[in-house]
Amino acid sequence: MAAVELTPSRRGVVVLGASNVSRGLVRLVATTRCRSPGPLDLFVVAGHGRGYGVSTRVWQRRLPSILSSGLWRALDRERPDRPLAVITDVGNELLYGLGVTAVASAVREAATRLADRGARLAITGLPLAGIDGVGPVRYRLLRTLYVPGCLLRLAELKAATRWLDEELQAIAADTGATFLEQPAEWYGFDALHVRRPHLDALWHRVCDAWTLPPVADAPRATFADWATLGSKAAEVRSLGRIPRLTRQPVIDRDVFRMWMY
Repeated sequence: MAAVELTPSRRGVVVLGASNVSRGLVRLVATTRCRSPGPLDLFVVAGHGRGYGVSTRVWQRRLPSILSSGLWRALDRERPDRPLAVITDVGNELLYGLGVTAVASAVREAATRLADRGARLAITGLPLAGIDGVGPVRYRLLRTLYVPGCLLRLAELKAATRWLDEELQAIAADTGATFLEQPAEWYGFDALHVRRPHLDALWHRVCDAWTLPPVADAPRATFADWATLGSKAAEVRSLGRIPRLTRQPVIDRDVFRMWMY
């Protein structure tokens, strides 16, 4: 009787976030593939300024909300078995004028959808220590650079982020997710973006929450990796009010497939 060759099962990984996911995408791919070396399906929803419950525009690029993105159709179509998932980069909508209740409600909906699909979920908290260290002069500068339309006073923002972090902890407890605090030293001048040298630490901490086996030496991302991933785009976006569509998955190989939304 001929031997039956078994096809290795594919690991599904779902990453929801904003600028830190976009900036750390190459490191995310390298870390996840290293910690889970078999066939991998990676579903990424990210983008600078991305919102969970509202569409967002940064300069001339507009993206749909995470909740209304094509991710959920893709998950139902591909049906990854007990996917690994992380919710991170929460809080951009506060700067756009949404209240804590609205932001937390959108995140809870995303977490519930993932939990209903059997995901092993991690949720990162807000960088409270870094935000608490921001003074009035730095806040005015950062607000002018990133969100000139923001009307929140610094004290209001700090109070809102503390409240939102408490909501994220409650969401994690209710959905069985692992809650991950982020050290202040990971963050730079703007208290929003993880410094590039610490992005590897962020993704390894997420992989630890997923209980993926540790590795002695994680491989460095190559220039080819940066070039390949840097050329990929989300399924639906608008550039200068012109809708753009990209066929998914953006990478389709035997051992690695990636969808971007």
